[in-house]
Amino acid sequence: MNIDSAQVYTDFSGLAALRARAREDKDAALDEVSRQFESLFLQMMLKSMRDASLGGGLMDSKQSEFYRDMYDKQIAVDMAQKQGIGLADVLKRQLGGGISAQYSDLSPEEYLGMPITARPVNGADAATVARRSVGTPAAFDGSPEAFVDALWPVAEQAAAKINLPPEALLAQAALETGWGRHVMQHGTGDSSHNLFGIKADSRWQGDKVMVSTLEYRDGVALNTRANFRAYESFEHSFSDYVDFVRRNPRYQQALAQTNDPKAYFSALQEAGYATDPAYAQKIQRILDSESMQRAAQSAKEGATAI
Repeated sequence: MNIDSAQVYTDFSGLAALRARAREDKDAALDEVSRQFESLFLQMMLKSMRDASLGGGLMDSKQSEFYRDMYDKQIAVDMAQKQGIGLADVLKRQLGGGISAQYSDLSPEEYLGMPITARPVNGADAATVARRSVGTPAAFDGSPEAFVDALWPVAEQAAAKINLPPEALLAQAALETGWGRHVMQHGTGDSSHNLFGIKADSRWQGDKVMVSTLEYRDGVALNTRANFRAYESFEHSFSDYVDFVRRNPRYQQALAQTNDPKAYFSALQEAGYATDPAYAQKIQRILDSESMQRAAQSAKEGATAI
């Protein structure tokens, strides 16, 4: 049975076929699973709206409420199967769907799934602020050029300590922060300067910041809150990243493969650095993107000219 056949909320055979297909080919069933989830969400919305009404009409009865409930459920299914409200697309991205197309050139909007708007930095460009700041948060405009140019010198120093190309480290930082546009912040608005998403467990004695984060458990994306390390500067973030992977025994296999960034990030993911099952693939696509290649080449030429 075609998995798209579950277009009536009482069609349990269609839902059973969807479950069977999902077990065999998760990617093929992801679209329909996302739409079905959206339809359930819409049903809950409609029910909440009905419950919040001032009261029923004079002709209402148990039977009329029963048929109205059936009608609302069918409306929700129809809406989700057609245009919907966009929830299915968001869910699909969180579950890793459409990675090949989504990360083809990796603009911040494409891989974060949210609009990126420039934010002025008191008249100074982002690269200048990032270079001169030690404890001051730097704001980036979301462009790969500004992000790479600002952080290239410190990335180069940190990457040399583990024999990794600096653009590879910057690709990981770009994924974690949306090219610097979404660095975690304290409640005061001050930057945590955390570029690599390193959490603050019991071993961390420094400052920390609690934020919402997306974790993958058994392949399912879940929103949760966690403590992350906070630093005085971006330089400190790079330095701590190097120390973190060096001191942790489970990352030693990854460090043995730094001559090949793709192998390094795959080993890093397998060792449990991130819960996202597509983490290494996403970093590699950023690294291979035209945006990163142009930005890295420009930074290299700028460093040579100095």
